[in-house]
Amino acid sequence: MQTPPEKGSSVKAKELFKEMRPSFRLVGFLLFIYLLVGVIIFYCVMDQISGKQTNRVLDALYFCIVTMTTVGYGDLVPDNDTTKLLACAFVFMGMAIIALFVSKSADYLVEKQEVLFFKALHMNMKGGEAKMLTAIETNRAKYKFYTNALLLVIAIVSGTVFLWKVEKLSLVDAFYCVCATVTTLGYGDKSFSSKLGRVFAIFWIITSTIIMAQFFMYLAEIYTERRQKMLAKWVLTRRMTKMDLEAADLDDDRQVGAAEFVVYKLKELGKISQEEISSFLEEFDKLDVDHSGTLSPYDLTLAQSIQ
Repeated sequence: MQTPPEKGSSVKAKELFKEMRPSFRLVGFLLFIYLLVGVIIFYCVMDQISGKQTNRVLDALYFCIVTMTTVGYGDLVPDNDTTKLLACAFVFMGMAIIALFVSKSADYLVEKQEVLFFKALHMNMKGGEAKMLTAIETNRAKYKFYTNALLLVIAIVSGTVFLWKVEKLSLVDAFYCVCATVTTLGYGDKSFSSKLGRVFAIFWIITSTIIMAQFFMYLAEIYTERRQKMLAKWVLTRRMTKMDLEAADLDDDRQVGAAEFVVYKLKELGKISQEEISSFLEEFDKLDVDHSGTLSPYDLTLAQSIQ
């Protein structure tokens, strides 16, 4: 008895690749362990780090965060060869972990917020949840960008107000320090110097730099998506020529079927290459054992027995 082919193989392939990527929990756990090790190391050598210090444990964690995010204010700096080498090793190894964490945490935050954002804009939309989800999928990049932009504004405002009220910076200096931080520029002339300020900075710096990185990523995604839509519109509206028909005729029978037409249009859109089409046709020929031009369960069974 033959086993029927599995349905939804493309969905299962996506799930397979999803499982191959590190989960948010795993990345978060790696970040926690890395920070824990970093805090222990720099706690032990804190006497060899110059700058204004508040609390030994807090300063060690603050130094780790500022180093990992490449903000580098310069308010705490290594002052001998040993601590300098430790800082170099810490920042290079930490950048890989923080990059993973940035990607995972930002996607997690945005995915949770984009549906709420859409509902707020379309409270009176008719058609129910199915229509809403379809609209979200169609404008996914746009909603991600809008949500991320809103989060970025909140991060900038909260950081500015905190530096203004708690660190007692002027409003301009507070905004200047926030911009230098979220862009990881970190001039170092303005930073978090109080104990409460560094507690706030530990959480705020990671969050704000994550949001800023994703802001530019989604901005680029919107631009790319817009160009792709313009290309798709041009491909779908332009007139077919005899040369197009010849190019679309994959089996050289001087006729273009629906499948060949779709493949040709996908090729024009850049969704598939000629090399990929050729490899698919080669696989089809291998499976089409009886050379009938079609595939059947019998062909698959016969091809597998030959292999």
